[in-house]
Amino acid sequence: MGKILLKGGTVLSVDPQVGDLPTGDVLIDGETIAGVEASIDADAEVVDCTGRIVIPGFVDTHRHTWEAAIRNCAPDATLDDYFVEVLDTFAPLYRPEDVYASNVAGSLECLNAGITTLVDWSHINNTPDHPDAAIQGLKESGIRSLYAYGSANTSLEKYWFFSSEAIPGDDVRRVRETYFSSDSGLLTMGLATRGPGFTQDQVVQAEWGLARELGIPITVHVGMGRLAGRFAMVEQLDRLGLLGPDTTFIHCCYFSDHEWQRVKDTGGTISIAPQVELQMGHGWPPVNKARQFGLRPSLSIDVVTTVPGDMFTQIRAAFGAERARVNAVTWESGAPTPETMLTARDMLTMATLDGAHVAGLEDRTGSLTPGKQADVVVVDASAIGVAPVHDPVAAVTLSADVSNVEHVIVGGVFRKRDFRLVADVATALARVRASRDFLAEAAAKAAKAKESAA
Repeated sequence: MGKILLKGGTVLSVDPQVGDLPTGDVLIDGETIAGVEASIDADAEVVDCTGRIVIPGFVDTHRHTWEAAIRNCAPDATLDDYFVEVLDTFAPLYRPEDVYASNVAGSLECLNAGITTLVDWSHINNTPDHPDAAIQGLKESGIRSLYAYGSANTSLEKYWFFSSEAIPGDDVRRVRETYFSSDSGLLTMGLATRGPGFTQDQVVQAEWGLARELGIPITVHVGMGRLAGRFAMVEQLDRLGLLGPDTTFIHCCYFSDHEWQRVKDTGGTISIAPQVELQMGHGWPPVNKARQFGLRPSLSIDVVTTVPGDMFTQIRAAFGAERARVNAVTWESGAPTPETMLTARDMLTMATLDGAHVAGLEDRTGSLTPGKQADVVVVDASAIGVAPVHDPVAAVTLSADVSNVEHVIVGGVFRKRDFRLVADVATALARVRASRDFLAEAAAKAAKAKESAA
């Protein structure tokens, strides 16, 4: 693997020590960033970045990548609808090949949109072959990923209503030993647990204990919608003595102040999915609330069954929603606009460095820092709708979209170049379409059989 020199772009490092460079160079040596300076001379492959903005890759801290095959199947769904229309209808029908096809296509979707790191929240392990298929899909795409092993989804009642069924520890250990003997690779492992409220105490204790036995992080949905808010899941975890810095809490829309404080005190991290939360009724994206307690919330996509799969959408959904809430409160009260209003730069940091922090990968990605892994995105700022650039941060967060993502590099390897994925996209699309066709037909047959039985 040789050297690559990204030459003459506007560099937004998202590293306070490195700062922004109105015109600068980024040198990549093998897998790592070797230098970020105003001008670098090196024996390297030169990529002209004039008129471009160079940023760290986006980090998606929570996506059910297996749902790529059923994209847009539930466009108008609420959270309650999602449990029926997706988890109770399609999930039990998924074969390993459907998970594989979805993870390849879903990961390529991420790379195409400048997402270089993905937390794959994989609660589709209906058989031991399912996690193998998911991991193979991630591996083939070349994305950096934390694969989070989740529960099966063969029965809504069995797995989601005060369940007594724990994630199978033996299979989690098998996957850990088979694919993740090292925690330093492009793919790492976590545990995607349903948590208290959705499972019984002994399940919660078993799953948290399993993750800590294996030394892998935990990720859990909490406080989404009034029902899950009433579960007071953080309070329950606190009662069980399970809170800790290895746990990411997703959504968090209905936390009490005490729960926020306990997450902060115990070192937990936060993942927010703004478009889903606004659209599906989870609650207001709690970006400001998390920041008020000194936490560093990250952004995530969640489900492409119902929302777009790119980070630009999430940045704008969170930015607009939280500023609107602050403006509404200050308008009603007559108070001045607070200095803590979210900024465009806050959103860029949230989508990159803070995402890496939440994924437990801040030491290797999330900023253009010499010594870190070379996860880099080049955005075409000369395009209509982005140009002319007045503020490069605003150009990325408020104007650019997927069509402006020109180059994507993960660990020093081009995964998208000159606006085209470096992958067999035709085969990936053929496979995921075949899975869509199978799943749609199988769901229709199941619905018809159910009607006949009634």
